[in-house]
Amino acid sequence: MKKVFDHTGIAVRNIEECILFYTEVLEGKVIDRYRSEAEGVESEIAIIDIDGDRFELLMPTNNSTSPIARFIKQKGKGVHHIAYRVEDLDEAIEELGQQGIRTLEGSRRTNKHGRRLIYLNPADTEGTIIEYCDYKG
Repeated sequence: MKKVFDHTGIAVRNIEECILFYTEVLEGKVIDRYRSEAEGVESEIAIIDIDGDRFELLMPTNNSTSPIARFIKQKGKGVHHIAYRVEDLDEAIEELGQQGIRTLEGSRRTNKHGRRLIYLNPADTEGTIIEYCDYKG
């Protein structure tokens, strides 16, 4: 199945400062901003577009349960994940299983824009968190 680069997720401690950097220094544009308190997300999210390239700035809103907070505590701020758009998420997950690639338990969800997503297990991706997503909704 064809995979197309979709966006880069960046874990941040201060979303306001990061937005200023991405908009003033890199000349990007904020195209969306929202807060998600869904279990396994618990983040404030800003989507930045820079000449067609997308970045998700992810700031934890709950430092005891947010996976972004855990990531920052373990690895520091910076690139959290790389996302690839697939034609059909269900088929892509089936294909991953046939290839022996696991997904992170509990990571499958649909965001507020209808983007369905799941994270691949970094133990099977040489340590990189990779997201597969589709836009069925």
